[in-house]
This record gives sequence, structure tokens and C-alpha cells, in this order.
Amino acid sequence: MTRRPHRENDRDRGQVAMEYLGFLPLLLLVAMAAIQLGIAAYAASQAGTAARAGARTAASVDARGSGQSNARDAVSDWVESGGFRYGESGGRDITVTVEVKVPSVVPGLDGWWAKRSATMPNERSPF
Repeated sequence: MTRRPHRENDRDRGQVAMEYLGFLPLLLLVAMAAIQLGIAAYAASQAGTAARAGARTAASVDARGSGQSNARDAVSDWVESGGFRYGESGGRDITVTVEVKVPSVVPGLDGWWAKRSATMPNERSPF
């Protein structure tokens, strides 16, 4: 069995793979943070949609259902299942505030709430 002559490059074999393995956790962390940011933006959008639906219903004379039920129906089921809060106030104008819990894909980042409000003129107001 003959041995191959020693070359300078042989010591560096596999170095790129090892560097990639060291960098992989950072890449995964950045990807998970980007996904979490997208989910948070989606939850905030859902809260805004629900607040507008609730305010429109609560302020309208001929609306069907309650503001809370229509706001709840405007939110995706998987977002709503995490947590949903509804608040309504007003006189001349109706303001509805909706909070939805942001689903978490990153362990330890749960407990965030997306909060949005919408105001509509009250059609039932005597003013």
C-alpha cells in the first residue's frame, strides 16, 4: 500500500463544513425571528380588522349581532384560540379595542398581545 504524498491542502479538508456548522445556529435564530415577526404583524392586522368590524357593528342601527361577536368572527381561529380581548366605549362615537395574543414559534417569547382600536360615529346617538 502506497501512501499519497502529503500536500498542504489536505489539512484544510472539511474546514468549510465545520465553519458552516458553527454558523448554522445563528442562521436558524435569524430565520425563527423573521417568522415570529411575520406572525406578530399578522396578529396585529387581525386585531385591526376585528376592531373595525366590532366598531362598525356597535355603531350601526341596522347591524346584525353584537360588536363582540362580529369582532370575534373577523379573527382567524388559530389567532383567536391563543387569546382574545374586547372592549367597547363611547357615546357620540363608538370606540372598540381588540387585543389578540400573538402566537409564538420561539420558546420564551410568548405573552405578547397585539392591540388595535377603531372608532366609528354612533348612528344611535341623539346628537
